[in-house]
Amino acid sequence: MAKPNVINKQTLIQSAKQCIVENGIESFTLRSVAEKAEVTQGTIYYHFRTKEQLLVEIVQDICESAWRELSNSDEMIIKEALHSAKSRCSHESFFHKLFFSLVAAGFHNEKIREQLGGILALENESLYKKIRISWTQSPINGVDHETWAILFNAMIDGIALQTVLMKGFPVDKVYEQIEKLIAGLNTLQSEDR
Repeated sequence: MAKPNVINKQTLIQSAKQCIVENGIESFTLRSVAEKAEVTQGTIYYHFRTKEQLLVEIVQDICESAWRELSNSDEMIIKEALHSAKSRCSHESFFHKLFFSLVAAGFHNEKIREQLGGILALENESLYKKIRISWTQSPINGVDHETWAILFNAMIDGIALQTVLMKGFPVDKVYEQIEKLIAGLNTLQSEDR
């Protein structure tokens, strides 16, 4: 029996995540979400016009949760942000498989492309704020904090992509060496003072 039409969007997003985890992205439909949430398809369409919109909102929900976690601490340093990113990085990463599937879909769907661009902009902004806390000035003259944020975000996404595509990718080794790279940059910054 379907629940009354008093279910919130977040509950539907959680049901959608469960559907994808249980049945895979290939079998994902708005009907399966309605069945999982025990609501009518009309309820799903009230909150999400298309499957693509729901998928983008799932990715946005995951990103916002991760960045909310990072933003809770004003003293969060870059190393802690790396540990958080590493914890989500695996060959079977639900989030990254979903994210990269949506990136591919975004090449042919401008709305998805715009929404994913907004998510990346939010990530860049969050990283920018953390980097400004960690580094009062850039460790390399001529490279500003904003560029460092974009570079770190691109590096983390690139590592995630390689991890999803390459079974046995050396995640631990790569993240360990990124920490050494950042330690070297911190040393450069300290020497410039």
